[in-house]
Amino acid sequence: MQTSFSLLTTSCEQATGIGKRISHALAKLGINTLQDILFHLPLRYQDRTHLTPIRDLRVGDEAVLQGTITSQQQLYKPRLQLITQITDGTGNCYIRMFYFNAKQKQQLKMGARILCYGEVRHGRYGLELIHPEYRIVDSQYIPAMNATFTPIYPSTEGVSQTTWRRISEQVLNILPDINEGLELIPVSVRERFALPSLIDALQYVHRPPPEANLAQLMEGTHPSQQRLAFEELLAHQLSLRLFREQIQKNHAPVLAARNTVIPAFLTALPFKLTNAQNRVFDEIATDMSIARPMLRLVQGDVGSGKTVVAALAMLLAVENGWQATMMAPTEILAEQHYQTLHRWLTPFGIEVGWLTGKLTGKAKTNALAAIESGKHQIIVGTHALFQKQVNFAKLGLIVVDEQHRFGVEQRLALRNKGTEENNFPHQLIMTATPIPRTLTMTAYADLDVSIIDELPPGRKPVNTVVVPNQRREEVIEKVKHACERRCQVYWVCTLIDESEQLDYQAAETTTTTLQEQLGNDIRVSLIHGRLTPSEKENIMLAFKAGEIDVLVATTVIEVGVDVPNASLMIIENPERLGLSQLHQLRGRVGRGHLDSFCVLLYQAPLSELAKERLAVMRETNDGFVIAERDLTLRGPGEILGTRQTGVMQMRIADLQRDNKLLPHVQQAAAMMQQQHPALIQSLIQRWIGMAEVYGHV
Repeated sequence: MQTSFSLLTTSCEQATGIGKRISHALAKLGINTLQDILFHLPLRYQDRTHLTPIRDLRVGDEAVLQGTITSQQQLYKPRLQLITQITDGTGNCYIRMFYFNAKQKQQLKMGARILCYGEVRHGRYGLELIHPEYRIVDSQYIPAMNATFTPIYPSTEGVSQTTWRRISEQVLNILPDINEGLELIPVSVRERFALPSLIDALQYVHRPPPEANLAQLMEGTHPSQQRLAFEELLAHQLSLRLFREQIQKNHAPVLAARNTVIPAFLTALPFKLTNAQNRVFDEIATDMSIARPMLRLVQGDVGSGKTVVAALAMLLAVENGWQATMMAPTEILAEQHYQTLHRWLTPFGIEVGWLTGKLTGKAKTNALAAIESGKHQIIVGTHALFQKQVNFAKLGLIVVDEQHRFGVEQRLALRNKGTEENNFPHQLIMTATPIPRTLTMTAYADLDVSIIDELPPGRKPVNTVVVPNQRREEVIEKVKHACERRCQVYWVCTLIDESEQLDYQAAETTTTTLQEQLGNDIRVSLIHGRLTPSEKENIMLAFKAGEIDVLVATTVIEVGVDVPNASLMIIENPERLGLSQLHQLRGRVGRGHLDSFCVLLYQAPLSELAKERLAVMRETNDGFVIAERDLTLRGPGEILGTRQTGVMQMRIADLQRDNKLLPHVQQAAAMMQQQHPALIQSLIQRWIGMAEVYGHV
């Protein structure tokens, strides 16, 4: 193979032994160039650096053994299998094979000497290896043990580990000749953060020496792995910074405070804003007074008062002659926001409209006309807001509630509707799902972040208790007593498995059983995911109106309407849910002045992990503490809603494990932008490729 850096950007077919078939298989993994091979890193390692005496074997170990075959037997029950006993003078071990041919049976005869590698397990006769890698050797054979740990690569059908090791070896061999062009983090940045060179890190990760700390490598915490994780995090950080810069090159309307409506609105409110609400609104108002698009994420725990802050931001737009819109993920939540804003703002002569998918006929035509004419100054709705027939007169602010439930494309479509005379609307994104600082520094690096970290006075924490299902009858008695006191109750049935049908059946059965146990004087109803949006909405509104005493629900109520009289929630099988989702569900109660309770009705026995998670729910009502623990226990994908948003997928970095790198990554990104901008695109291309840049717009 030539030793030219250009080869790293050419087809991987340049490597010896890669023909069309293997090249096609590699392409399925996104591997098209020699550089792609270099950055396709091992998942784990096997220790084949020494022989292990049979007496030292432990179950679960992967080991290299050498010994003599002392017996062989072929069994037919419970299925055909070949069992071979070997000894090395220190003990006996067995090889079990379920798939073998006559040639293999002949090879594995008594007296033959064998060298084999595999995982040690407990078997019928003692320790055994099932289908190990093996070779027959002569009695004088002295094995040449591997000089490095053996890497195991992520693979696909048609590409063996032998092929991976062969082609990666070829690329590693040319590294000394291409170091200058390969290294994209300059010496000044590497020295500042004590990073090893890329060539040293890659050599080590692909071919760890025998003295390497295997446990450290398996955990991903070796300095060489951390060097690569640093570079990957840096690439993502830079991509988001560039995206932000690109957005902020656009113009946005200057929406300065005019104090024509806002002071009167604040005076009319039946409560005073908390210090946190005032601080966050000041941050928003500062952003909106500048002629570049605001990109701000507002985090606030359940009940912290995000809606009134959003209302103030929308009033700022209206005071300046612009429209504002708020997009919510469900019709129920959209209508709740509409009713709240209509009640607050109509006394000041502000027209609040709404648009959802359920609007049809004349009502929809009138709504579209009011939006296009500017009659509706504030418009609340669902994803229907970004449909083609929706045209805003003069959109100055977009508020997106529960942002993780919308895809990037949906938010872009709404933003693009607001383009007016080369002005782009300001964007305010709200979430009641607290996002750990670790994730904010990475997945939301394109946004300014504000946190409403204070609950309004009088807001009572929800008392949480953890109860085994064996005490179900006691829990039902508590439900009955709560209803007798005119309180309302949620009974949540969590997902049985990934089947919506089974989920629905479980909730339906629970509804019937509860109605029988509670008696006809207590009104029990059911809400679940198979209902139409209008059916769900009618049930929730009936519950809010006090026409339902006990609402049996699947997790569709995670984001829903406020029901101040609901003071008790039962969550069945809470061990099936993540902490953040449990916290969101619990937030449905405790919205009034009543003492509120959440009962986590679990199915025994619990795993140690489940015990730990439920203990967190019992110990704290702080959403940010819960989010941090959820990140530790479950990873970022579930918290960020990866399935919906396409949030960044890391190849080697782990946002929880590597969070200590993030402050240095941010500093390094600033250095790269100021001192080495020419290297940035190559760095992003290496780790992210041509994938969409992750912008939360």
